Amino acid sequence: MEIESVLITGANRGIGLEFVKQLVKLPRPPKYIFATYRDRNTIETLKQLRDDSKETIILLIKMDARNADQIESARRIIEDMVGEKGLNLLINNAGVLKRQGFPETTEENMLLHFETNTVGPVMIFKAMLPLLQKAATNGPAGMNVSKATVLNISSAGGSIKSQTSKGSVDSISYKTSKAALNMAMKVISLTIRDQGILVVNMCPGWVKTDLGSAAAQLEVSESVSAMMSTLSRLNESHHATFVDRNGETIPY
Repeated sequence: MEIESVLITGANRGIGLEFVKQLVKLPRPPKYIFATYRDRNTIETLKQLRDDSKETIILLIKMDARNADQIESARRIIEDMVGEKGLNLLINNAGVLKRQGFPETTEENMLLHFETNTVGPVMIFKAMLPLLQKAATNGPAGMNVSKATVLNISSAGGSIKSQTSKGSVDSISYKTSKAALNMAMKVISLTIRDQGILVVNMCPGWVKTDLGSAAAQLEVSESVSAMMSTLSRLNESHHATFVDRNGETIPY
């Protein structure tokens, strides 16, 4: 798997940070990794990775997925760096989970999840589309991660068919926002299917992160390692699909 440029949102912790760690360890690591964060007080590990990196330029960019001005600023920074080669891989990873069931859930909680987990990734994709389009014109026909790909970190919690028991109905805002993300990206993938940009929604599993909690089943390194392996195998047959970290189909 060879990728020249990668944008990872929410790269200061958890899954996003682990993607940075594993990408720089590839036999042929990316030339550029654009790592976004919201809080300057949470980027010490990212700074260390940046300073230690010998082959990859890791550029830290302050960007809140809910802030249109910051998204546009990030786009300009990335465009200046990648030029006509464009952006090869966008990993829409930034997200939020604040548990509330029904009827306890509030309008504020619902809107927070939709703005961060649904609207944010769509607006970031929209902003980066011209750069992804440039990358898609380079290289051979077909779709793959080395060319132009958008990987959306979703959740099996956003699968309507999978919600079958009372034990799975907590976090109504989070799950609804992920179902909406899946639909939004499905529609986008069909809209741009002739442009050579691969779009995939992927569930990382239940991971031991701030979002997933210490009770989760997977170490973050295990989850990202599996996703990296799956990423390397993706092609046009996976366009518009919803899969788990191992590439197995999840029902929408």
